[in-house]
Amino acid sequence: MLKVFKNLYNYRELLKTSVKKEIRGKYKNSFLGVIWSFLNPLLQIAVYAIVFQMILKNPQENYAIFLCCALIPWTFFSTTISRAAFNCIENGNILKKVYFPREILPISVVTSEAVNFLISTIIILGFVIIGGVGISKYILLYPLVLFAQYILLIWISFIVTSICVYLRDLQHFIGIFLQLLFYATPIVYSVDSIPDNFKWILNINPMTYIIGAYRSIFYYKTMPEIKPIACLILISIFACWIGYLIFNKLQKGFAEQL
Repeated sequence: MLKVFKNLYNYRELLKTSVKKEIRGKYKNSFLGVIWSFLNPLLQIAVYAIVFQMILKNPQENYAIFLCCALIPWTFFSTTISRAAFNCIENGNILKKVYFPREILPISVVTSEAVNFLISTIIILGFVIIGGVGISKYILLYPLVLFAQYILLIWISFIVTSICVYLRDLQHFIGIFLQLLFYATPIVYSVDSIPDNFKWILNINPMTYIIGAYRSIFYYKTMPEIKPIACLILISIFACWIGYLIFNKLQKGFAEQL
């Protein structure tokens, strides 16, 4: 892993350029540009609020705010993994012609989506302020939760990016898996509404703890559970090492596969 940090430092300008390229490329040739960072989540919140609150009569108080605090972090998670799956394939021509540390590609995707998420957090703040929920001192723990999610996405992206070069069909399975995981994560419902015999599914899902922490900070204005977040960070750091070993092993055949 020390090699990774050394490469990132030596190629920091390339990483910076790659992150900027990822951010700009997402809305390239789009008339509204970065405004879509606000419109997309707002439209999603509107649709889910209509379906689950107005039609299915979800009794959750301030449901739009409740939904917003979870849906935007989930979008960060799902979009990052989806983009990571195509990352090396989209940059195939560059990989075959120019040498640079290949780990820059998945890291730049995660970092660029983290920047988009930071922008989208303005929406959460707007909902809690306009909705009358307000902001508490626990917002100071927001960077810790974001860091936990960032590290989680780094190791997942290492694995997904490298394996998808060899198994292209995995890209389609990832889309299906993310749809299933969406409903296995307490986004449109609360943890308390799930029967006890199904809660084990939530307990093994790392996004349960991430979403719960964001909701504690913005919606409930309470102290998030630090222990599971700290454990998630430690596990993710170890998993990053494993993910990098897998990525480093598989990257040797990228040029041939692409």
